[in-house]
Amino acid sequence: MTKQKNQALRLALAQRRLFTAMSAHNPLAAKLAQEAGFDGIWGSGFELSASYAVPDASILPMGTHLEMMRAIASTVDIPLIADIDTGFGNAVTVSYIIPQYEAAGASAVVMEDKTFPKDTSLRAGGRQELVRIEEFQGKIEAAAQARSDADFVVIARVEALIAGLGQEEAQKRAHAYEEAGADAILIHSKQKTPDEILAFISGWSGRVPLVLVPTAYPQLTEADIAATGKVGVVIYGNHAIRAAVGAMRDVFAQIRRDGGIQGVDAALPGVKDIIALQGDARMREIEKKFLR
Repeated sequence: MTKQKNQALRLALAQRRLFTAMSAHNPLAAKLAQEAGFDGIWGSGFELSASYAVPDASILPMGTHLEMMRAIASTVDIPLIADIDTGFGNAVTVSYIIPQYEAAGASAVVMEDKTFPKDTSLRAGGRQELVRIEEFQGKIEAAAQARSDADFVVIARVEALIAGLGQEEAQKRAHAYEEAGADAILIHSKQKTPDEILAFISGWSGRVPLVLVPTAYPQLTEADIAATGKVGVVIYGNHAIRAAVGAMRDVFAQIRRDGGIQGVDAALPGVKDIIALQGDARMREIEKKFLR
């Protein structure tokens, strides 16, 4: 199954068919994303950190993220793109962790060119320091050589626009990472309009497709993105955790206002729905077949 998932993502990139990935911080969120019709799952470090109520600043250990990726990959039938931040160290570290993520069922990793420990890209006043181009090239090369399946995708995330270093530096880094063996380039921006990203796309002359995360500029639609002809993947980077937080806040507040659950219960998914999402049908099949 993992091989098929890898091939599905690789084929989408080769065909320049826009691949949509929804964020997830646990297997249930991933299952709901698959149910909604997304092509893949974004194994978000931001969402996982938020679910533990800690900043997205390299605080959670790699093992916590890796085991969540394993749990997600085993739950869904669509490719998982794992967000491995800065690679949890240097090129040596990357060489060791790529086989682990591959074995866990990920079909791709995204690694960003910031220093360790990182700071989340959209944090106001965040610490956005980049490593040297040559150092990150080594990490990309290490990742590409460490994979056992050639269809496993290595995506280089360029943070030059986030760091305020401008288009020239962003293009320079993106081309250098492509040269080092990246299969795609994720270009990130925190501007409230898509102008900066569209300028980068217009200037991109590389062979590999681009990846966008339109969190800050939501007005850019999938049709707009596909029309550029240069973008292979769009990632909705934090919408699962935001949806969960928003819904829980509303429901919890109403229960306190009402002094009970009488006002919210009918609007919520039923317990039967949750049991079904837990895989009750499969468990019943196993019981019927093996319990004697």
